[in-house]
Order: sequence, then C-alpha cells, then structure tokens
Amino acid sequence: MEMSRTASAAHVARRTKVRYAILLLIFLITTFNYADRATLSVTGSAMRAEFGFDAIRMGYIFSAFSWAYVLSQLPAGWLLDRFGARRVYAASIFFWSLFTLLQSAIGLLGSAAAAVTALFVLRFAMGAAESPAFPANAKVVASWFPTNERGTASAIFNSAQYFAAVVFTPLMAWLTHAFGWHMVYVVMGVTGFLLALTWLKVMKNPADHPGVSRAELDYIEQGGGVINGQTKARTATTEKPIEQAGGWFLVRQLLSNRMLLGVYLAQYCINVLTYFFLTWFPIYLVQARGMTILQAGLVASLPAICGFSGGVLGGILSDGLIRRGHSLTVARKVPIVGGMLLSVCIIGCNYVSTDWVVVALMSLAFFGKGIGALGWAVVADTSPKEALGLSGAIFNMFGNVAGIVTPIVIGYLVAKSGSFNGALVFVGLNALLTVFSYLVIVRDIKRVELRPR
Repeated sequence: MEMSRTASAAHVARRTKVRYAILLLIFLITTFNYADRATLSVTGSAMRAEFGFDAIRMGYIFSAFSWAYVLSQLPAGWLLDRFGARRVYAASIFFWSLFTLLQSAIGLLGSAAAAVTALFVLRFAMGAAESPAFPANAKVVASWFPTNERGTASAIFNSAQYFAAVVFTPLMAWLTHAFGWHMVYVVMGVTGFLLALTWLKVMKNPADHPGVSRAELDYIEQGGGVINGQTKARTATTEKPIEQAGGWFLVRQLLSNRMLLGVYLAQYCINVLTYFFLTWFPIYLVQARGMTILQAGLVASLPAICGFSGGVLGGILSDGLIRRGHSLTVARKVPIVGGMLLSVCIIGCNYVSTDWVVVALMSLAFFGKGIGALGWAVVADTSPKEALGLSGAIFNMFGNVAGIVTPIVIGYLVAKSGSFNGALVFVGLNALLTVFSYLVIVRDIKRVELRPR
C-alpha cells in the first residue's frame, strides 16, 4: 500500500508527456486526411484515360471536395464547440473513409457520364465529412499545448500534408500501376475505419486523461492551454452571456476583428499553393514534363519532403523566438513572411526546361510554404477561448475556398493556353498576397476577447 501511494505521488509530481502522444495521433490522422484528398490527383490520369475527362471537367471534379468542405465549416465548428473534438472527429474520420471507399466502385455504373456524376457527388460528400478535421486539430492543440510549444505542435500536424505526399503519393502511384486505380480507394477507406476506432480509444481532454500528471496539467494550463474547454480567466459574469449567444452573433464578432480577418484571408492565399500541389501538380509532371504516372508519384515526393522539413522548421523557429523573449507577433510573422517570399520562386519553373531544375524550384517553393504555414498556430494563439472551434472553422472555410478556386482556375488556364505557365504565375502571386496580408492587415497578434451580447 505504501509503495502504491509513493508511486502515485511520484506520478503527480513528474511532468508526463502525454501531449506528445496526442500530437502523434493527430499527425497520423491528418496524414491520412490529406492522402485521401490527394487520391484523385494520383489516380486522375488513369481515370481520365478510362472515362474521358477533359481538363475543365477534371477541374470541377477536383473542386467538388472543397465546395462541401467550405460550406460545412461553420456547422462543423459549432458541433466541435457543442459536442467536443473526441466524438465529432471520430464521426468525421469514419464517414470520410466510407466515401473514399465508395469511390472505388464508380466504374461499375456503366457509363462515363454516370461515373463522373458519382465521383463528383462522393468527393462532395467526402468534403463535408472532413470539414471538422482541422478545426478539431486546432482545438486539441489549444487544449493540450502551452503557447511556447503551440507553434511547433501546429506546424507538425500541418506538415502532415507533406508527409502524406512523401509516403502515400509513391504508394498510391504504385497501387495504380500494379493493381489499378480502384485499389487506392479500397486501401485508404479501410485504413480510415481503423483510425476512427483508435481515436475514440485514445483521445480525452487533458483534465480527464488518466495518464496526465498534475505537473503536466499545471504546465499546460499556466502556459495558456485551454485544458478543459475553458481557463481560469473566464469568470461567471462573462461566461454565461457568451455561451448563450447565438452562433451568428459570434461569427459577426470574429469577422469584424481586423487581425483575425487578415489571418483568414492569408490562409486562402497559402492554400492556393496547397491545392495546386494536391490537385494539378502530378498532372503537371505528366502532361507538361512528360513523366509517367509512376515517375510523377516518385518525383512529387521530393517537394513534399522539403515542405515537411520547412513546416517543422517553421514551428521550431517561431517557438524559439518566443523563448528568446520576442513578442508573439514577431515570432509568428517572421517565418510566415520569409517563407512565403521564398515560395514565389515557383514562377521560375516557367523559365527553365531541365526537369531537375524544375523539381529543385518546386522543392524550394514548398520548403518556403512549409516554413510559412503557421496559420493554425496563429488561430490557436488568437481565437477566443469560448469559440476555438468556430474561429478555426471560419479560418478553414476561408482557406479552403482556395480548394474551389484553384483547381477550376488552373483547369481553365491550362485548357485555354495549353500550358501551365499562367497557372504557376497564379500560384506565385498568391504567395505574395499572403505577405501583404500579414504585413499590412494583421497588426499585433494576440488573444481576442469576445463581448457579451
């Protein structure tokens, strides 16, 4: 009995590191999230050959995911704040995996027109199912990590998009080459079901997790973590009116804040680069650079490795600046502005003909984009504690409008000009707009306090 009491006291006194296990889990889930989004970019060339898609129709099919993803963001944010990340995220993973699996069967419909319609509908449904994912990630990071670790944590889960490309683009290209495009959707769908069960088993709020010591809980809370959906700073006089406020009342407050609006707009511009990479990049390598599907899958992993490295480095750099005494504004803006300026080099691909130089420029551009992709850390730093899910949803809604615009704009540019040159200029200019947004629109980066009704 005495030994048990001593062990229990040691556990309370020792600062555990359960938050890193939670981060690993959301990193893995986000990796599969992005791999599922990118299935069509890898299988697209084979499906175009089978069903006869032209570039414009392909652009609209690519955009189907983002139409639903954007339209579902506000309901997803409300659900997260109302029911919590554990239950909502589990349902999200299950349903997006189901819709991914169903895409494997569109060839059974007989006609090309029916297959195109079914693919659009299933991509649309998958977008709605995935809508809670990133707001949930931001909510979990805001709960489990103090401010001086939040940049790195957010950068790590956000860099999963590149890790997905490093691991799954070659894998999906090989599956397409060896077994046909159908197998890609089967493998990804079944794996997603297993992830949903894992999430339900592992995830809890910090205050409720049996593995968290009192020392770790105090470290998170004293550093600004929202350990149980609220902090000690919220008082009884302000909590009730805010919690009873309608959703549109909160939305109006968030959208009327200049700093948050600048952050939201910048995420749209950053995601133009993301969606170019997720949709048209492998097709660019096949059509504009003459590579095979298998070669494109392997080559696409190189910029992804650079993006992943830049993403982790950006978070470490930002949190390091905070620990050295720099303000939150400086610590977040320096990597974002510097990284996005570096991304503009993607336009240089229009002026070179050697494939390895193109790959080098793409890799440099995505390295810069990775460094600058700290938007989710900024959202976790600045969103009102009472509306973390809703603010993250608005941020994600703005960002993923780029998922609607980018594939369609590029589809038209490619169809009309027969070249990707205009598409790369479009992507590079959006990197510059990100810099403008953070330098001109966003001023001081700080936590927003909501006004009671």
